[in-house]
Amino acid sequence: MNRETERKVGANIRSLREASHMTQDTLAAKMQVNGCDITRSALAKIEVGQRHLYPDEIILLKKILSVSYDDIFNVN
Repeated sequence: MNRETERKVGANIRSLREASHMTQDTLAAKMQVNGCDITRSALAKIEVGQRHLYPDEIILLKKILSVSYDDIFNVN
């Protein structure tokens, strides 16, 4: 992904997280409990487009946030 796309996807994740009334700490903890080794700091970097997403993280974000891939990747 290019930088602009990463920023948009990160902003989507932040919006979806906030719509689920979760803090970064809470979301990171839920991901960790489900086997994803991610920190709050890494999640913060994803949300501002400074860190790439891994496929297992995307799958887990979709599950935990109860959203679709379109919700995560909508960059229009």
